[in-house]
Amino acid sequence: MVNQTILNELFLSGLSDLPGLHLPLFFFFLLIYLLTLFWNFLIIVLIVTNSHLHVPMYFFLGNLAGLDLCYSSLTVPRMLFDLHTERRKISIRTCITQVFFFLYLMGCEAFLLTVMSYDRYTAICHPLHYIQIMSWKVCVQLVSIVWCLSFTNSLVHTLHAFKLTFCRSDIIESFFCDLPQLFRISCSDIYINILLVFLSGGFLGSGSLIPTFLSYVYIFKAVLKIQAKGNRSKVFSTCVSHLTVMFMYYGSVMFNYFLPSTRHQFSGDKAVAVFYTVILPLLNPLIYSLRNQDFRTAFQSVFRKISPPKLEIQRYEYKRKGL
Repeated sequence: MVNQTILNELFLSGLSDLPGLHLPLFFFFLLIYLLTLFWNFLIIVLIVTNSHLHVPMYFFLGNLAGLDLCYSSLTVPRMLFDLHTERRKISIRTCITQVFFFLYLMGCEAFLLTVMSYDRYTAICHPLHYIQIMSWKVCVQLVSIVWCLSFTNSLVHTLHAFKLTFCRSDIIESFFCDLPQLFRISCSDIYINILLVFLSGGFLGSGSLIPTFLSYVYIFKAVLKIQAKGNRSKVFSTCVSHLTVMFMYYGSVMFNYFLPSTRHQFSGDKAVAVFYTVILPLLNPLIYSLRNQDFRTAFQSVFRKISPPKLEIQRYEYKRKGL
């Protein structure tokens, strides 16, 4: 049996091997990252400061914005650093730690989207009892369950990932560390690891998708009974925003974890990874805020305070001069 050298450090392949693309990609993704920070932080500030947004729906949306902030900050700064310096070395311990937090945040987002669908179901199908059912105590308990379940799932995968050894190759075909990429270059038996991915994915996926599907079955039945077109369109607008985010999120996750990969799919894998780690955290706040009248009203009130209209400025000047 040929002796194999056990590796202690790995290298990230990054987004592109073409040096001429590094600078344009750096500025492009830096802009996206700054916009992601701005929009998600703005949503959190609006929800905290605006009393009209102190309802369960926006409490969960604020948690989603916080997750997107962490989600993007976990991968994008390192990607920008590698594009700028071309230093792509990463220790195995650091790599698996990144896997832990990535799986943790990804699981939290999946469960939180399910909780948000249950919130919409309660608000639409049981409006008279909504306040009693979705009390603040219940909302905090639901979010706590989301964080605990995701922590447990991530910890299980991470503990088994620390048992892997790497000797075939030291190059991770991505710009961040994730389980599928680690499995490809490991020289250990990964049967248990893959089994855990499918078992946890099946259990947690069905546990989140089935309640969401049932919630929207009842929601659409209730919406069809609404006579007023204005109320019906408002309900549909809220549901479409949530469903859009869910389809984009679950579609990209299933592509990454459950579709078979070959050597020729690395560029496609990177494109999907860019979508759900960089683009999606920016799209989430835009999808929810641009289609939501309450958010548009909150935005307008903030902008009026920052930049008041000329007419109000003139009135203020007249009052100050005593005219």
